Amino acid sequence: MCCCCNPLWLSVVLGLPEKIKQIEEEMSKTQINKHTEHHIGLLKAKLARLRAELESSTSKGGGPAFEIKKGGDATIVLIGLPSVGKSTILNRLTNAKSKVAAYAFTTLTVVPGILRYNGADMQILDLPGIISGASSGRGRGRRVLSVARNADLVLLVLDVFQPGQVELLKHELHEMGIRINQKPPDVVITRSNKGGLALTTSVKLTKLTPATVKGIVQEYGVSNGGILMRDDITDDQLIDVLTGNRVYARALVVLNKVDLVNEQYLAAAKKQIGSDFVPISAEKGLNMNLLTERIWETLDFIRIYLKRPDGEPDFEKPLILPAGSTLRDVCKKIHPRFSQGAKYALVSGPSVKYSGQRVGLDHMPVDKDIVTIMR
Repeated sequence: MCCCCNPLWLSVVLGLPEKIKQIEEEMSKTQINKHTEHHIGLLKAKLARLRAELESSTSKGGGPAFEIKKGGDATIVLIGLPSVGKSTILNRLTNAKSKVAAYAFTTLTVVPGILRYNGADMQILDLPGIISGASSGRGRGRRVLSVARNADLVLLVLDVFQPGQVELLKHELHEMGIRINQKPPDVVITRSNKGGLALTTSVKLTKLTPATVKGIVQEYGVSNGGILMRDDITDDQLIDVLTGNRVYARALVVLNKVDLVNEQYLAAAKKQIGSDFVPISAEKGLNMNLLTERIWETLDFIRIYLKRPDGEPDFEKPLILPAGSTLRDVCKKIHPRFSQGAKYALVSGPSVKYSGQRVGLDHMPVDKDIVTIMR
């Protein structure tokens, strides 16, 4: 066994930064193949745990966090390098007046605005531009990226002449524990006082061996208990579960200033970006309606029109909820205690067979349903 894999030796001789460096060097020297996958998985787990310890023991924010009061039906953040046009996008989409200029770092704080669409009020936050190393604190980057941890949607804003920078943005978000366009792994880990570790799976594991799963879990101090896995995940995803502070957010790539290039250039840019994107020109107002529609689609909201038993539906101010919500969630959105007296609901719309159908509070409405809560 190499010296860096011996926890006792590490704890006696080295501090946290040195331990981290030692493991990083070991990983860089180890070729990844079938024979080393288990070893690499354990090193990754040890490295992630030590980095978390270092982060909790040091102040790396470069100042206090931005104080943001969430508002509206969703919070959307604009993440990008300096001078990619985030402020102009905010001004086009909302009622905000974010300062715009042709030089870097114009926005030095968080500027909010409200996008109103389909009856929803969506809060958009223009954040200062980030740079490489932002997740480590460079350029107040941790303060900026920490705002994204509480967002419902992240807009990755790119300059049309720098489409490859999308990888930098994704990397910095990943280092901050933000997983974009991913679902949380369906893994449950329980602790007990004895009996060792029992692994139960409902899918075939193709990326991890049982020994690696148990070794990674033991690295986080769990020696006895149960591991239930319903997803075929990687070692990195298992480490995310054990770390416990990961955020899973929707993201949309926005390519700005497309009025300056032709269709051939855009086709090449799409290959660099590696995913779908919304081509816009905020300065010219090009495709801003398309961007609004894509924001709405990505947030996956539904509109619920409330109706009193003796009144007409309120089509002017729908209740906005995430798709998959139940009528119990509708009650909570009306008021946290409203569901306590609710008995059932009368629903008209696409989610029921006939108008005014009586349903329970666990019924899941869909977009444009008309709902009467009966108490």
